[in-house]
Amino acid sequence: MTRRAGIALIALVIVLGCEERRGWQWDLPAGFPTPRVPEDNPMSAEKVELGRFLFHDERLSGNETQSCASCHRQDLAFTDGVPVSTGSTGDLTPRGSMSLVNVAYVPTLTWANPALVSLEDQALVPMFGEHPVELGLSGREDEMLARLRDATLPTGATYRELFAAAFPGDADPITVTTVVRAIASFERSIVSARAPYDRWAHQGDESAMSESALRGMDLFFSERLECFHCHGGFNFTDSVAHDGQPLPENGFHNTGLYNVDGRGGYPETNRGLYDHTADPRDMGRFRAPSLRNIELTAPYMHDGSIATLDEVLDHYAAGGRTIESGPNAGVGAESPLKSIFLHGFELTPQEREDLLAFLRSLTDQELLTDPRFADPF
Repeated sequence: MTRRAGIALIALVIVLGCEERRGWQWDLPAGFPTPRVPEDNPMSAEKVELGRFLFHDERLSGNETQSCASCHRQDLAFTDGVPVSTGSTGDLTPRGSMSLVNVAYVPTLTWANPALVSLEDQALVPMFGEHPVELGLSGREDEMLARLRDATLPTGATYRELFAAAFPGDADPITVTTVVRAIASFERSIVSARAPYDRWAHQGDESAMSESALRGMDLFFSERLECFHCHGGFNFTDSVAHDGQPLPENGFHNTGLYNVDGRGGYPETNRGLYDHTADPRDMGRFRAPSLRNIELTAPYMHDGSIATLDEVLDHYAAGGRTIESGPNAGVGAESPLKSIFLHGFELTPQEREDLLAFLRSLTDQELLTDPRFADPF
């Protein structure tokens, strides 16, 4: 079987299990299954458009200085380009901003919270969370809703009109619940599938990927490098959920980034899945993010502690990171908790360039300026 035929077979299996939902036409390419959508928040064009306005609107922060888009910039594949984000009152988040691209397929949200499984619930965290403060709306719900009721948008329409169109059965449609449902619907609509890899794998465009990128793809999917075990499938991650799938797949991994105590320990402020389960085996385990648009989402890892893709390859080639001194000193490669797929490897200079070329072939340039996701203000 050729490498393209193998990819196409996987895509066919996925698509056969899918079903188009009413009220919303997914614009999905070959190889992409239909996302799961909560029964109580079906997709609609009106809801998605309302969500786009809300996502980019600074009225949704307590001091009206930030919006969801402040930490999820379209030009950076809906990340923010810094190790950790700064909230509207100056608080720092403990982890980097994850991309929202293809977030409709993610079974658990954020880096390591297995209990956060819906975008509707996740939206409440930056809006109303206090540790840290992000958008700073805790205790100011009525103030925020009043702003929306009074607002006239650049199009001349009002939020009252957009909410009424998006939630036609609600007598008072401007509520916290409808705000997060609209934002979640918009986020689900951010699907990225126009990268050179997609054109090569699913559209038969032989010129879409360079020879170097094709060689890099072979390395990526090889047992020698093991990358595909945690970053495989149509979304390049082993955490995925979609219609037609019996059970979601949830992948959390310790990548040997830290080993502060010789037993695989991570810094106390960032211990991954362990902070939710208290299971010692979960120390340092984080969700493997999608690698789509990965060249745009630096810095890397949950705490933004690796600056470039080249340095990420160094980390995995070493089988873990060594920190020589300081409070986080330790040899990650010797962590007893790291993933079994991190055993290190050697790359020739050409192989390194090939692998980087493949990773860059996952960039969807059209996504970065797609007006469906753009700031309407």
